[in-house]
Amino acid sequence: MKAVKNITIEKKTAERFQQFSRIHYKTHSEALAGMLDFFFYNEISPKENFGPTGRRIENIIKKRINAVIAITRDMEKNKVNPTLAILQSLLEAADPKNNYSNRLRDYEQDDTHPDFYK
Repeated sequence: MKAVKNITIEKKTAERFQQFSRIHYKTHSEALAGMLDFFFYNEISPKENFGPTGRRIENIIKKRINAVIAITRDMEKNKVNPTLAILQSLLEAADPKNNYSNRLRDYEQDDTHPDFYK
């Protein structure tokens, strides 16, 4: 049998530890050893603050993603779509198949227009 030693702990803390230990470990000694190993191997102190929680980081990332989406939509609306329309009109004008001299005007087919009989 291994040698044991008693430690004095506040009642509320002991109850929390026992509840945690029952969930995650077989014995209280294994629980305490696991906690100590965690802090030792990860080289952290239990008094350190780990910074923002996962939820806060997630909210920050969501806000940044929404900002990027808004910027992209604004660029499409104010820069990309007008530029695309200009380029398409230039390509249509430069296309020999869409030459304006080859197009029939509406009034050229309409015999009611005064220029039809010329």
